[in-house]
Amino acid sequence: MNVIYLLIRSSWRLVAIAVFTGLLSGACSARLIATINSTVSGDRTQIWSFAALALVVLVAGIISQLLLIRLSQGVIFDLQIRLSRRILSASLRHLEQLGAPRLLATLTEDVQALSNTVFVIPFLCIDFAIVVGCAIYLGWLDWVALLLMLIFIFAAIVSVKFLLKKATYFFTLAREEQDRLFKQFRAITEGIKELKLNQQRRQAFLTNELQPAAGTVRDYKVVSLTILSVASNGGQILFFIAIGLLLFVIPRLTAVSNPVLSGYILTLTYLMGPVKNIMDMLPNLSRASVALRKIETLGLSLAAESESISESIVQNDLNQSWQHLELVGVTHAYRGGEKEEHNFIFGPIDLAFQPGELVFLVGGNGSGKSTLAKLITGLYIPEEGEIRIDGKPITNHNREWYRQLFSVIFYDFYLFDTLLGLSNTELEIQVIDYLKKLQIDHKVQVKDGVLSTTALSQGQRKRLALLTAYLEDRPIYLFDEWASDQDPVFKEIFYTQLLPELKNRGKTVLVISHDDRYFYQGDRIIKLDYGKLQYDKHLH
Repeated sequence: MNVIYLLIRSSWRLVAIAVFTGLLSGACSARLIATINSTVSGDRTQIWSFAALALVVLVAGIISQLLLIRLSQGVIFDLQIRLSRRILSASLRHLEQLGAPRLLATLTEDVQALSNTVFVIPFLCIDFAIVVGCAIYLGWLDWVALLLMLIFIFAAIVSVKFLLKKATYFFTLAREEQDRLFKQFRAITEGIKELKLNQQRRQAFLTNELQPAAGTVRDYKVVSLTILSVASNGGQILFFIAIGLLLFVIPRLTAVSNPVLSGYILTLTYLMGPVKNIMDMLPNLSRASVALRKIETLGLSLAAESESISESIVQNDLNQSWQHLELVGVTHAYRGGEKEEHNFIFGPIDLAFQPGELVFLVGGNGSGKSTLAKLITGLYIPEEGEIRIDGKPITNHNREWYRQLFSVIFYDFYLFDTLLGLSNTELEIQVIDYLKKLQIDHKVQVKDGVLSTTALSQGQRKRLALLTAYLEDRPIYLFDEWASDQDPVFKEIFYTQLLPELKNRGKTVLVISHDDRYFYQGDRIIKLDYGKLQYDKHLH
């Protein structure tokens, strides 16, 4: 019932009103049964009472459902936005440790499971209200018979609850395996070319990776759903057993009149529908309970690693002048797993940068260039040492402001199809000029801030990313192997025209590159080797 608690926590007043109207609908439904029973017994004078009760059942049920539907969908919306905000505010290193498969599984599988269940909760409340109303009517008919029935129902509920607990346990196991399955799905989408080109690799992937993960999820879900099916169908059988008790056992234990007996049987027969609905919802409730625990666990993990983010940064702050950026004794550690014998320690690094510099960052694979880029831009937080700008240390209180000084295109960049967060009176004119400068104006147009296409070659997509970086107009630019996917002609333009132009505009430009034939354009070369600074050489 964690899902019910989630609704109550969101707005207990709306839940109270919805429950009240639902109970009213249920009570009137029970009264309808009584009216039908008395009419069958010979009373033909209750036509207006029947019509009024039917109208109240209809109106009260609609009001209850509308209130809970509105509330439940609002809860899902708030949950999605809150979870997304926590992901955006968590440290990059923590998100990398969690891994994309786990984040995607929670944002899709768990939120969808919760959404599906929250959608049916309004109908669950109505059905529950009908059950309560009918129970009251049964007690009014004969409380002794009701007491005997409740003892029987209590024993049945204990049995069903035991089965539900076992089913939830297997659902939990299936959900744990879901993260591994999402990892394999991601491998299909991101490694499709490599899998298509190697039949042995493709077959091994299907046999050794995908099938075991999917099979484990399947097996756990089959067991869980089988148990729930037994519980659901068992609930149906219980009604026939209850009717059998009314017909053959209770009359022998206590005196029960035929009208009371027919009222009981009629009511129980009517209750089979609502109770069946409740039993059919048990699988969704089990999945939702497991999903909510996963969401809450991830949310707590993200909250524990949350960074202080200010939403009040204004554009004037982004373009302020600065004179000196330095890294003082900065280190960062990659912790090895249980099977790894050692950790990779980056640093300590001491570096300084000035406005209007063009600096090349070089080194072999694994030397720490990308780590240095993430440290400089504030995406990684130094474990030791500090970053200072004009002598002012960068801390949690000003790190978000500090990050706004950078325009970065990473090697594994993501290209948005909309110019998000960019708005000024000359935007369209600037876009046209930059598209011409980047030689893709014949491929892409921008209207109302939306790119006409992003289905381009990797080199052209990088030019669109550079378009966004130009429009951001930040004081410091960092490019991670940007020219590696460019044709020779445009690579020449990038190093000999675009980078010097940025430098001449007073921008600090940091370039991770292996194109040593163009290093003469730079002011400095910083070389890293296995996380250590090998040299910082001035060229002019």
